Amino acid sequence: MGYVIATANMKGGVGKTTLTVNMATCLAKNHGKRVLVIDLDTQISATLSLMSPVEFANRRKQGKTFRYLIDQIMTPSEAPSHTIHDVIQKQVCNVSGLDMIPGDIDLYDEFVVSELLHQQAVTLGEKDFETIWNRFERVLLSKILEPVRDEYDFIICDCAPGYTLLTRSALATSNYYILPAKPEPLSIVGIQLLERRIAQLKDSHEQEAKIDIQMLGIVFTMYSGNLLSGRYYKQVMNRVYQDFGDSKVFKSQVPMDMNVAKAVDSFMPVVLNNPQSPGSKSFVQLTQELLMKL
Repeated sequence: MGYVIATANMKGGVGKTTLTVNMATCLAKNHGKRVLVIDLDTQISATLSLMSPVEFANRRKQGKTFRYLIDQIMTPSEAPSHTIHDVIQKQVCNVSGLDMIPGDIDLYDEFVVSELLHQQAVTLGEKDFETIWNRFERVLLSKILEPVRDEYDFIICDCAPGYTLLTRSALATSNYYILPAKPEPLSIVGIQLLERRIAQLKDSHEQEAKIDIQMLGIVFTMYSGNLLSGRYYKQVMNRVYQDFGDSKVFKSQVPMDMNVAKAVDSFMPVVLNNPQSPGSKSFVQLTQELLMKL
């Protein structure tokens, strides 16, 4: 069984998806790993970083997105039209070993989830609704991945910003999480907030199950090196090293690189679109560092 890793941050705009798709691509292309990327964000940025909008539209029309797998957990069918193997897009960007479960702009209906869990609580005679909710979020992603978990060396979950149901389920299912952050003062707040959320998640589930997710490390992204950001950078780095220690901060950092943004227009990661760019080289180094940490 391989590793399940969540890339998460309470704050958006920190390069989380870019980190996910480029590290996943490097793991498959450069290291021969079997990698599955799961897009848990309704912005579908990871999906559109690995396939074109036309391809996504066709798969959505066929019901081959993550939405279908969630629906199967909430309202199981005796004869489902698709299995998880049908939903998985193989060899995205023509990279052998790199697969993806495309996201969806509408992943689940919160009212339907609440109604389902209320019915379960009534059926089981469970008065504590929080227990039912916790149980659901803990097993949701785990159940979806169960048929394929042994088929991959890495399953990387690209979480949405904030603290959504799917983010909590990903954190409960994962072995590790990576926290991308920009080298600016507000990043410290985002890092601390996620740490508190994970601690709360572990506490809320401890009566029924142990959630053993560990931080793999903090990755600093979009470092520009100008005078103003350089001053902030030193302040942030000193604080992060003080709070977490050297071992929890990736030495490799992702610089500000326009080629990374341009690669989005080609619907492929920059490590494929422009492998000699500074951003691409940093993702290669980050991936090597990731493997050394495991």
